[in-house]
Amino acid sequence: MPENVTFQPRSEILTFEEIERFVQVVASMGVHKLRITGGEPLVRAELSTLIEKLAAIEGIDDIALTTNGILLAQHARALKEAGLHRVNISLDTLREETFRQISRRDGLDRVLDGIFTAQRIGFEKIRLNALAIRDITDDEVIPLGQFAREHDLELRFIEFMPLDADDNWQRERVLGGEEIRLLLESEFGPLVPVERADASQPAVDYQFADGIGRIGFINPVTQPFCHDCNRLRITADGNVRNCLFSTVEWSARDLMRSGGSDQDLSRLVRDCVQAKKRGHGIDSPDFVKPERAMFQIGG
Repeated sequence: MPENVTFQPRSEILTFEEIERFVQVVASMGVHKLRITGGEPLVRAELSTLIEKLAAIEGIDDIALTTNGILLAQHARALKEAGLHRVNISLDTLREETFRQISRRDGLDRVLDGIFTAQRIGFEKIRLNALAIRDITDDEVIPLGQFAREHDLELRFIEFMPLDADDNWQRERVLGGEEIRLLLESEFGPLVPVERADASQPAVDYQFADGIGRIGFINPVTQPFCHDCNRLRITADGNVRNCLFSTVEWSARDLMRSGGSDQDLSRLVRDCVQAKKRGHGIDSPDFVKPERAMFQIGG
């Protein structure tokens, strides 16, 4: 997150009741998996209360959280008791200097504490997300792979996408998933493809041939998966998006606050889905970067 971030007034952010209402509507339309992302979702006060509300909605059977891990240790138990099923934790490096370079803060020890705390209190599905940036995280691949194997954690590498707030993205800085896979195999032996339980999942998963550990690759730049994507996002300020790279948004917040019905909300969601493009177009000469950065959209 850039240092010059300006936070929106609280009045512009969806209330828990508005989020709950939106989820009730999309659950009635067939949505059954939720992911709470950010920015950083754990800075939202009483987040476990929201998780509890969402877990009680009929049709919702899976709730995951993506976090930078800094505050996880102090909130993990309350989140689990509220009904959170899975946790994804960003871990790009095991070196404090590189951690500071990427995140612009200290705190690697707090992230590791959050990971181990989540394990201790019984989260069974903990996944590490590692951003892959050439000339920054190349040397992190093997140590992260070893760490995940030692601690029985699933690890996913995510290609660097043109959604950074500082506009530093360049095609040459993308450390591709295939290159990372070869690095891992050179150290740990063959990676065996794992059958996809969900055809719409963005990751291609592998298991080490020795049975110790699982690795996934999310390769939106080198191997786009747009044709399988079925995800929708609603931002903290209530805008529905049909793609990370969409330049158009549909305001569920404005509709709800102006007296719109649940049927109107359903129609807005359908309009958003129907407007989804065939692909993100990163490599197209006509590609236009969204105004929002990743931390403003939710990964």
